[in-house]
Amino acid sequence: LTGAQDGSVRMFEWTRPQQLVCFRQAGNARVTRMYFNSQGNKCGVADGEGFLSIWQVNQTTSNPKPYLSWQCHSKTTSDFAFITSSSLVATSGQSNDNRNVCLWDTLVSSGNSLIHAFTCHDHGATVLQYAPKHQLLISGGRKGYICVFDIRQRQILYTFQAHESAVKALALDPSEDYFVTGSAE
Repeated sequence: LTGAQDGSVRMFEWTRPQQLVCFRQAGNARVTRMYFNSQGNKCGVADGEGFLSIWQVNQTTSNPKPYLSWQCHSKTTSDFAFITSSSLVATSGQSNDNRNVCLWDTLVSSGNSLIHAFTCHDHGATVLQYAPKHQLLISGGRKGYICVFDIRQRQILYTFQAHESAVKALALDPSEDYFVTGSAE
């Protein structure tokens, strides 16, 4: 799966140089992040206008439509994570009201899909990781802060400054004992 600054999203197969599917044409908002779910049957794309779009991967049309496309943040959606069975999605980004990390239910109508919005990360959240064993979300922000959220209780557990500038990367070890952060500094 490839995503570009011009907004296009294309899927390729290892053995073929031609694209299998074009999920989005050029001329859309720039792609900020994309992932497959753990089952490999869905892919999601976040973009610079605050949208998250999700497609079924096994579609046979050359330009399939997403089965879900929501504006999750008013300015940008920078990252997202499929939670558990992929019916829950967490997003990070920047919104006018500082609701910069959100939980969404993909099985209900778009008007009722927001489960919880965390007010955090002045100037926006840049990266997000989900720790499934602990059911925690970890986010990094533009000002170098890290937030750790309990998604069961829907509360922020910890906030601390890890860097002097924007957090650009988060990685979680497989045992979920540690996470590492990278910044622009």
